[in-house]
Amino acid sequence: MISAKLKKGSLLLAEPSLIGDLSFNRSVILLADHNEKGSVGFIMNKPLKYSINDLVPEINTKFKIYNGGPVEQDNLFFIHNVPDLIPNSIEISNGIYWGGEFETTKDLINSGKAGKDNIRFFLGYTGWEKHQLEAEMQDNSWIAINNSYENKIIGKSSSQFWKKQIEELGGEYLIWSNAPENPYLN
Repeated sequence: MISAKLKKGSLLLAEPSLIGDLSFNRSVILLADHNEKGSVGFIMNKPLKYSINDLVPEINTKFKIYNGGPVEQDNLFFIHNVPDLIPNSIEISNGIYWGGEFETTKDLINSGKAGKDNIRFFLGYTGWEKHQLEAEMQDNSWIAINNSYENKIIGKSSSQFWKKQIEELGGEYLIWSNAPENPYLN
């Protein structure tokens, strides 16, 4: 198993063998927090059919909303790379921040001072209790990798993001990059 150390800012790639899990099959998760109490992350490559304007009509743009994970899917979360513009943000790592003043964020988007490369919105998040993520790592459910994109990940990731990351791992993972999402339907 190829895996980096679990830490805030790392990316978690769903192992190719994680088939049939609607939330996590072929997911790439940005680990927003990891400590002795547990872990929190956001799925970066699962866009929903909604835009931010559908959920917050005062925002005059069509930013995609992403499925952040199965926890609290009725809540809106966001990450960004403009902490100097959004007060009360929490640094994840490498210039990526979580949350902050939402009214200021709306104003920044509406004025064009922050765009899709700066902010990403999620419904829900992914969470693990104490030692749960480590146990899933030992069960080969996840591969932890360093986030080489740093704060540019906000604008880079897409529905093909998992495939690209798996291809970069190479070796035994290459065959999975072109396999159908559910190999049992092949």
